[in-house]
Amino acid sequence: MITLAFIGLVGGLITGVSPCVLPMLPIIFFAGTAGKTEPARKTASAGGGVLLDEPAVKKARDFRPLKIIAGIVVSFSLFTLTGSVILSALGLPDDFLRWGGLTILTLVGLGLIFPALGHWIEKPFYRLPKINRNNNGAFVLGLGLGTLYVPCAGPVLAAITVAGATGNVGWRTVVLTVSFALGAALPLLIFASAGSRISQRVKAYRDHARGFRIGGGIVMILLAIALAFNITDVIQRSLPSYTSGLEKKVAENKTVQGVLAPALGQGGQDLAKCTPGAAELASCGAAPEFTGTQKWFNTPGGKPASIGGLKGKVVLVDFWAYSCINCQRATPHLLAWDKAYRSLGLEIVGIHSPEFAFEKSAGNLESAIRKEGIAYPVGQDNNLATWTQYRNQYWPAKYLVDAGGTVRSIKFGEGGYGQTEDQIRQLLKDANPEVQLPAPVDGTVKAPSIGGAGTTPETYLAYSRSANLRGTGKLTPGKTVAFGLNSAQSDDTYSLGGNWKVGTQSVTSTTGSKARLNYNAAKVYHVLSGQGTVTVSIPGEPDRTIKVSGTPNAYQLVDKPAQERKTMTLTYSPGISAFTFSFG
Repeated sequence: MITLAFIGLVGGLITGVSPCVLPMLPIIFFAGTAGKTEPARKTASAGGGVLLDEPAVKKARDFRPLKIIAGIVVSFSLFTLTGSVILSALGLPDDFLRWGGLTILTLVGLGLIFPALGHWIEKPFYRLPKINRNNNGAFVLGLGLGTLYVPCAGPVLAAITVAGATGNVGWRTVVLTVSFALGAALPLLIFASAGSRISQRVKAYRDHARGFRIGGGIVMILLAIALAFNITDVIQRSLPSYTSGLEKKVAENKTVQGVLAPALGQGGQDLAKCTPGAAELASCGAAPEFTGTQKWFNTPGGKPASIGGLKGKVVLVDFWAYSCINCQRATPHLLAWDKAYRSLGLEIVGIHSPEFAFEKSAGNLESAIRKEGIAYPVGQDNNLATWTQYRNQYWPAKYLVDAGGTVRSIKFGEGGYGQTEDQIRQLLKDANPEVQLPAPVDGTVKAPSIGGAGTTPETYLAYSRSANLRGTGKLTPGKTVAFGLNSAQSDDTYSLGGNWKVGTQSVTSTTGSKARLNYNAAKVYHVLSGQGTVTVSIPGEPDRTIKVSGTPNAYQLVDKPAQERKTMTLTYSPGISAFTFSFG
């Protein structure tokens, strides 16, 4: 049990500092400052002097952060494991809990702005013991926030969600859930405590407490609106998943896999033969059939897709959930592969396995499919029946099936897109040796970098998005600038040499134009356009000359079986426009 609790705690801590927690931080911070401020009372001392008592609510306010976090832990634990059962028993819609949480958040925000309303909200709690009664509404706020807290997906959360969805809830699952919730809540407690300390100790806050309360109320209402319309997703998608490296270590740890195994189901036993993330294709047994689905999208007449019906095609089964930020960052790569390879024998099938009750709504899912521009088939797996058949552990997860129906590769989480595309191309060639494949498309995909996994992130050269330029010369849009190469290029950066005409989307070579790139990757792609040549020089390897012609396209500079840390120097003939470096 100690090992189980430790795994849950570690998984929660990683989640608690991930990008997915960011929308919660302003709410938590201002909630920590929301206790009532009362003037100190004067009392007479034994010696006849005057003493200033601490405000009666100061001690109560000290407990406010703990009450908020306690509410989050209770709400998250309870509704993650039993939310679907409760909603079904009461005949309530699947997204009732989410809208309830948004309503609570909005009411608390209004209560900060209008004290009379705040008094009315907390009034039901005045019958509780007198100590801290002024802050019992903090626990209710925590209960509401627990229904809105959608953490980044990982193997621990997957095991909890599967247990709740399938009704396989025992003491092990309860221990795992509570320890995960505590781990995820600890970083939030720090922010709530910081808000509480500021409200108590900073004179400027005490002097303007009313103004800060109104400001906090406005922030809460605005964030409730942003959460309601999924505006926060845009911010989360744009941020690198700086915890992905830690998540990967947890997912691939043999002890963790063994402890979480009871939640993985009994289907697809042979899939354990595959090592997730392996570069080489393997034979992992027959792909399990899609089962227990509720509704299908993007299929003729809404009929279910099936592994048996797709024999002869290469199939990529993608497990995802529409509110999962990790999945949202992966979607552009799937769309690019679908566009490039569908007519050549690839069929992508999305299996939507929800993390939370509100994701079970067919209307919500349909809106997400339309918003993302997904045209491949998507099956609704509300009871995680297909998930358990595949013994899945992660959002997102990709299972690559060959034309004969055998699973050949498994990939958990983000990243490795170049490797997955290479495997797709190999299986398409195996299925039809005569097929004419286009150039790899993954290097041209405009998607946020996942970061943190060791591979150099996508690198933009133009003025508008360049972040890794380390050399002499400044990117000045609309100007031809003289740059200087670094003699020793630092990791995951580049420098320019010679003269370049700088644009907002690309830089264009003129005279003596060069670039030096330090990278860690197995594959390197360079998006280029124009007419001319680029010479690639890597120490210890013969120089290569690449001919560039036409509109922007991804040209492969490096193709190795494993990642290498290298520095390359590129020499451009005049008239070549360079956009990005991408890595796999």
